[in-house]
Amino acid sequence: MPNDLSFINLVLSASPLVQFVMATLMLASIISWSMIFDRIKVLKGARRAADEFEEKFWAGGDLSDLFRAVDKDSNNIKGMASIFHAGFREFARLRKSQDIDPMAVVEGAQRSMRVALSREMDSLESHLSFLATVGSTSPYIGLFGTVWGIMNSFHALGNVKQATLSLVAPGIAEALIATAMGLFAAIPAVVAYNQFANDVERLNNRYQDFLDEFTTLLQRQAHV
Repeated sequence: MPNDLSFINLVLSASPLVQFVMATLMLASIISWSMIFDRIKVLKGARRAADEFEEKFWAGGDLSDLFRAVDKDSNNIKGMASIFHAGFREFARLRKSQDIDPMAVVEGAQRSMRVALSREMDSLESHLSFLATVGSTSPYIGLFGTVWGIMNSFHALGNVKQATLSLVAPGIAEALIATAMGLFAAIPAVVAYNQFANDVERLNNRYQDFLDEFTTLLQRQAHV
């Protein structure tokens, strides 16, 4: 009967363990999509903020004025602005000290910038490990549900005298849904993870380049 093989009926008639596998995969898929949309927003904002800050930084204005402008909104500093803020603040603090080597001032500022960079990267990479886990494990979880469902279907055949396709088909169909749901959860997670990992790496390269260029400018100012 066609209605017996509908998606909803197959899910409802599945064994409790297979239903648990399906529910787990559906929950993983929902969480993955929420994280995907969150990362899209965060990474897009990070690229836009980097573009805007670089435009201000290379406009040729005084670095002290730029620092004060950034410092006014210190609670919302992110990305490249956070690296600049941490480096220039430490540079200004160390430069006020007496009898300190100019290179030590620059090195202190550089350490502060690297700490800020590490924090920014941790923020950008948030949720990526979950997407990677979902992408790598969901097919196997779905396959487990499929194997269990097929095993139950064949076990049920032992109680009948004559095995027919109509007896086996519903059990196999409901079991295969678990594999399909595993792929449904895994494919978007894998695609999103690869794209986000590439975006994060490109942002990291931009931050690293800025850190090196800003360090060079601080070296010049330290010897003035």
